[in-house]
Amino acid sequence: MSNNTSASPIQTGKLLVLLNEGSLKEGIQSVKDSTGARNIASSSDFESQAIDIDRAADADVLVYEHLGVAAIDADSDGHAWLSEAASDPDNAHVLAVEKERIVTAAVLSEDDGLGEQLSSELSKMSVEYLQGYRDGVNNLIDNLIPTPGGEESQVSAAADESKYTWGLQATGVVNSRCTGRGIKVAVLDTGMDLKHPDFVGRKIVSQSFVPGEPVQDGNGHGTHCIGTACGPLSPQTLPRYGVAGDAIIYAGKVLNNKDRRGRGSWILNGINWAVANGCQVISMSLSGEITTCEFYSRVFEDAAKRALNQGSLIIAAAGNDSKRPNKINPVGHPANCPSIMAVGAVDVNMKVGWFSNGGICSGGGDVDIAGPGVNVYSSYPMPTRYQRLSGTSMATPHVSGIAALYSQNTGATGYKLWAMLLQNAKGLPLSSRDVGKGLVQAPSC
Repeated sequence: MSNNTSASPIQTGKLLVLLNEGSLKEGIQSVKDSTGARNIASSSDFESQAIDIDRAADADVLVYEHLGVAAIDADSDGHAWLSEAASDPDNAHVLAVEKERIVTAAVLSEDDGLGEQLSSELSKMSVEYLQGYRDGVNNLIDNLIPTPGGEESQVSAAADESKYTWGLQATGVVNSRCTGRGIKVAVLDTGMDLKHPDFVGRKIVSQSFVPGEPVQDGNGHGTHCIGTACGPLSPQTLPRYGVAGDAIIYAGKVLNNKDRRGRGSWILNGINWAVANGCQVISMSLSGEITTCEFYSRVFEDAAKRALNQGSLIIAAAGNDSKRPNKINPVGHPANCPSIMAVGAVDVNMKVGWFSNGGICSGGGDVDIAGPGVNVYSSYPMPTRYQRLSGTSMATPHVSGIAALYSQNTGATGYKLWAMLLQNAKGLPLSSRDVGKGLVQAPSC
């Protein structure tokens, strides 16, 4: 019983504590007595009503009962006791203690290589030249993402997207009769534009876990990911971009609007909420960079196992920290946990996205499967309505939406649903280090 997460430079000072499922009440009481915590809140306090996230955030201890995890604000004495308890073989209540980490959305930003290049080039041009060259520049922005080595991106206009996005075509969604009807898909992200016209009349359950911010998406990333996973079968404007058009959407805000960052406790709160609500699929397009082959998080790993045992499969982005072909980074946190399905990204030509992380570490951190993740068209907050983005963030909801199709078709959940996705993936002439079992494929139903 030890802390097996290496130190990270992106931490908050809060502690995440893994408790024994068989003695949860005793563990909570032990933490309370030893840390001097006075204000304790539990997920069960909110299950009959909307979570008052601001009140929950003020608690010294917040317990996620369905996962057996607690987030704790403790003084130095409390930190010392918890560390001792986690390493004490005679302590049956506290299994692991970790420092809370920050993660970000696994999407390429506007300045991932492209912004600096444009700025340098544009500074050399006259106003007249810019006016004449405007269309070319706009085309560059829309269609190219240069690699660090100066090569053109792997984006191609080869696919005809007049009716369906290339991702739906490549994964066989367009030929599937399943729609995800009756399946609950939780997308834990920056929230959702609840007023988007393509989602009018849909069953949507929403909750924010970011203190001070409503679930309404003030960033765009969450709306884009929800669109890919659960977008409509017949959007107001073609092409169709969504996989599970009849799924029940659970929009959980765990990343803030400003910079798409989220605390580990917010994410665990969102996972706990999704599990409590019986979501068969939990999609997380977020990642924390791993620079060395450090151990994965024991807290997130056990939380994912407990979610699987309750019928909830967590699917997460492998991360965008690589700069291929010269640099391949390990799968990020928390996708590097063995019980969380890690998703890599490919482009329309079935090449690995230059940014996509790889399974280069032994003992965990594998890429399990791949999804379309380059130049992906999906919904975006109004008035923009639609947008193209790239990242393992975009690959993840393709896999999550298709998981909903399998769950609808077979009733599979948890471990069985995981196995079904991998068994039916399309093999690619690429290393399993980068794409796992291959490209996710929809069931024909």
